[in-house]
Amino acid sequence: MKISLITVTRNSGQYLEDSIKSVVGQTYKDIEFIIIDGKSNDNTIDIIKKYENYIHHWISEPDRGMYDAINKGMQLSTGDVIGILNSDDIFDNNDVITSIINAFTEQQTDSVYGDLEYVEQSNLNKVYRIWKGRPYKRNRFFTGWMPAHPTFYFKRKLFEDFGGWWES
Repeated sequence: MKISLITVTRNSGQYLEDSIKSVVGQTYKDIEFIIIDGKSNDNTIDIIKKYENYIHHWISEPDRGMYDAINKGMQLSTGDVIGILNSDDIFDNNDVITSIINAFTEQQTDSVYGDLEYVEQSNLNKVYRIWKGRPYKRNRFFTGWMPAHPTFYFKRKLFEDFGGWWES
């Protein structure tokens, strides 16, 4: 099962390399890594080029914000599963994607999500907040609850079934 990871960025040079390294270090290897840059003017592009051998698609062009960039990444994606890793986020360990794929195959589900730990920028071992992913109940969406998008992974067929939500 191929997973497409989309990272959107704009002037995130101080964080992006850690994010890329957390993808490169994953034990699960069937990863399509996509980076969408909003025309950065810092060292972001230099970092992307440094890791170009691990990045399947990347573009740098103006966009209409983070969600427009995510949509561009989804249009480029070819994986069975799609997820987002923000440019200032990292995976907790090298087996996160393996765990996600296992959840899809073992539970026969269309989406998975989990908890999100907010850590100190200068000390990644210091957690200052935890977003807890509550058990899924459809009616929670109608009251404004949403899974944190950096923890949300879904099968590509969901977009195809609904006619491609990314289309403008």
